Amino acid sequence: MDKTLSKKYADIIDLPHHHPKTRPRMSDHDRAAQFSPFAALTGHDEVICETARLTDSYANLSEEKEFLINKKLTALNKMIEERPQATFVYFKPDLVKSGGKYVSVTGKIIKIKEYEKKVVLEDKTVINIDNITDIGSSAFYGCTTL
Repeated sequence: MDKTLSKKYADIIDLPHHHPKTRPRMSDHDRAAQFSPFAALTGHDEVICETARLTDSYANLSEEKEFLINKKLTALNKMIEERPQATFVYFKPDLVKSGGKYVSVTGKIIKIKEYEKKVVLEDKTVINIDNITDIGSSAFYGCTTL
């Protein structure tokens, strides 16, 4: 340190640091946060990640595939009292951007709402019938009509 500076402040250089009695002492973490770099583009990283996230597009089903899915749903609806278990592959639209993703879920069916075009599973999963691309179930084994 410069000797002229040390002489200039010699009377206060060794005094203890003042701590107010009416306020709690700030933690080192909070104190350091005051000097962290300023984020001028708050949320920019999240937007970049969202833009980079890929979604699938919905592939339209053939008439034969739609017919088969309807036939399987009819068969499952006939045995609804037994709560048949089935695996559904369906398209789940993305809530933020265009497209979505294909999801596979397995569960016991408690209700098929034909008018609303919904399948309700025991775990409260609701599947839009128009988005179903495949249905598999052990209930179909030995079924000659499928």
